[in-house]
Amino acid sequence: MNWTVVIPAKALPEAKSRLASVSDGPEAHRRLVEAIRADTIAAARSAEGVARVVVVVDRPGPDTDALVQTSPGLDAAVSEGAAHASRHWPADGVAALVGDLPALQPAELAAALRAAAEHARAFVPDASGTGTTLLAATPGHSLRPQFGLGSAERHQVHAMPIDAGPGLRNDVDDAADLHAAAALGLGDATAAELGNTGVIVRSACSGIMGA
Repeated sequence: MNWTVVIPAKALPEAKSRLASVSDGPEAHRRLVEAIRADTIAAARSAEGVARVVVVVDRPGPDTDALVQTSPGLDAAVSEGAAHASRHWPADGVAALVGDLPALQPAELAAALRAAAEHARAFVPDASGTGTTLLAATPGHSLRPQFGLGSAERHQVHAMPIDAGPGLRNDVDDAADLHAAAALGLGDATAAELGNTGVIVRSACSGIMGA
């Protein structure tokens, strides 16, 4: 089965405000958030079974290929992106993926989507077990997104929880999450941005060190 992956992207500077302490000023924060998104999108596009990625933004911006949502909120962004995907590619499954997975590996996403193909709806809980990083629906079924605090419990009412690799479960909201992702191995854009700012230096042998 092929999939359309929908990635919501909140506009800066509001996006990822809890990561602001990691960066040296608003411009550095913007670059870091954009790098994390770029790595997530790149991994999704490289995953086997992903036919396309649809980015949904909450306001118009420089990305002319992005879909601009018409109603506010994360669930609205996901719902509008899923509806767009179902209209244009009805034979493919639709998966909503959070945009803050800098350690995501394409193989992890491909494996999760293969597992999701066995169910009408499926989801991947985050590393804490309370949130959701991936929500998927096979053709003919709606996503029914209920993201936000405690979303795993809400999604479990209509969707099957599935296991996934750590890069797919480790979404980044704050500095601790970013350190955890760095221990797994960051994508090129995020690693480069952190290397440029000297905030974190990751070594494949020694893990995370202060620069």
